[in-house]
Amino acid sequence: MTRLPPRTSSSPVPLRDCRLARAIDLIGDRWALLILRSALYGVRRFDDLQDELGCPRTVLSGRLKMLETEGLLEKRPYREPGKRVRNEYVLSEKGIALQTALVALNQWGDEWLADTDPPPITFTDAATKSSARVAFVSDDGVEVPAARLRPRLRKG
Repeated sequence: MTRLPPRTSSSPVPLRDCRLARAIDLIGDRWALLILRSALYGVRRFDDLQDELGCPRTVLSGRLKMLETEGLLEKRPYREPGKRVRNEYVLSEKGIALQTALVALNQWGDEWLADTDPPPITFTDAATKSSARVAFVSDDGVEVPAARLRPRLRKG
């Protein structure tokens, strides 16, 4: 049985100081998350993103600009033969660092939103080909079950 956190009247960190809240403000928009998902899988070009996501062009353009401004995507020029130079959008180091959170969301979906079919995608270690998953791990390298995870405020 999952243990619930104790009831409280307010979160331990005010919204203005909460980095989780700031992250949600930055990438919590549906289109931003879907763009990051597609970029994680290697979709980089505006037309390809628009075709895959079905996102209105103006919305896609705005989200790409925001994700670039925030340092999650980088614009890189490319040119197809006989065409003008255009830009593609690749994950920056900061954007690649979101892979852990996106894969964790994928795992959550596999567990809680799945029908009876096996997951359509899994993640593996490129070197060993063994399955990989996101988990909480203590400083000494021991996996910590989510039910034992507790927030601890910084003193100070």
